[in-house]
Amino acid sequence: MVTCEDVLNLKLDGMQLIAGEKGLHRVVSWTYMVQTRPYADHMNQGNFALIVVDYIRFDFEEAARSMEELNELGISGLAVSVANDREEVPERMIERANELELPLFFVRWEGASFVDIAQSIGSLIIQTGMENKKTGDYLYNLLFGYEINDKYVEKISGQFGLDFSRPYRVGVIVIDRKYGVNLEQDEHTYEYYADCMNREINSMKGSFMFMRFLNKFVLLFEAQENKEIEHELEQLLRRLDDRPQFKGLIRSTCILGAAYRDPRDFGQSYQEAKNLIARKELLPNPRNKKVLSASSMGIYKYMFNSGNQAEILSYCNEKLRKLEEYDHANGTFLQDTLLAYYMNGFSVGKTAEALFIHRNSLQYRLNKIEELLGMELNDYMEYLNLINCILVKRLMFS
Repeated sequence: MVTCEDVLNLKLDGMQLIAGEKGLHRVVSWTYMVQTRPYADHMNQGNFALIVVDYIRFDFEEAARSMEELNELGISGLAVSVANDREEVPERMIERANELELPLFFVRWEGASFVDIAQSIGSLIIQTGMENKKTGDYLYNLLFGYEINDKYVEKISGQFGLDFSRPYRVGVIVIDRKYGVNLEQDEHTYEYYADCMNREINSMKGSFMFMRFLNKFVLLFEAQENKEIEHELEQLLRRLDDRPQFKGLIRSTCILGAAYRDPRDFGQSYQEAKNLIARKELLPNPRNKKVLSASSMGIYKYMFNSGNQAEILSYCNEKLRKLEEYDHANGTFLQDTLLAYYMNGFSVGKTAEALFIHRNSLQYRLNKIEELLGMELNDYMEYLNLINCILVKRLMFS
């Protein structure tokens, strides 16, 4: 994706960066000509904003106020031009842009017009999108092509610097979203999130391919013993989800298939990751990791493939029967409580908070579980057996 640094590198006539160098990594989604308020009705996150100080609608006082407001709305950068170059950008505005880490450009009146700037940035965004599509097309054919011959593999490895003598694995990034009342704005936020993710992943170390596929994102990368890329991906997704404009609205999880050396098997790695998507919320993940592997299924995958599902299900039903009967008769959630207590490290405080109940209510539920099952919850072997039974049933019927 395009950033303000890419805009700077266009070296447009009469356009220079005067502040906010630390923010040059900001992703540019499109351009926005600042004219009338409210800006939120017109501007989308990632827009590169253009202001003319014409002393009619904008003087520098108004331009400075607009810069603050636009930055709050998530612009990527700001270009200011002054009618007839009557005066320079005030030092206080430059200092404030540096504090905000907002790239601030000055455009000479006789230099590039805003039309030229908008067209140049638009062309760069379109060109970058075409390059991303080219990569996506190659990866799509690699994962879903009916015939992957040696010539095609050699072409890809040469073009993208991949060494297929080593094992690779596929990651599928699934994005969960919350919708508000403004669906159009939600969609713009999602697109900006996708642009930011694209840029972040493309800046990662190592050889990989990345594409957007339907409502998911697919990544092919070299499997490493030290799992360096997986750790980097974990931190990348966590940082992205914690950004103020996305936190609480959008979150992502990357699910990994197994590693394979033969490119003809990469499609299998994708299917393994895809098959885990529907079960990702059911797997034990007390640390809320952002990167999960098909190996996270652990013993469960062997249970499902061994052909004795009926026997396993019968065992689980018997172990959970008293809890299920009590929950059904009383409208309670003892199984959910049992699972939440485990996921929160057997902490009464954290579990009560996660379940939105009082600590005393949680303690009552735990005592009831012990009473119904005739066991003590500090018998961790038996506790783990119950957790396994709950998860096996949920995974079977998800």
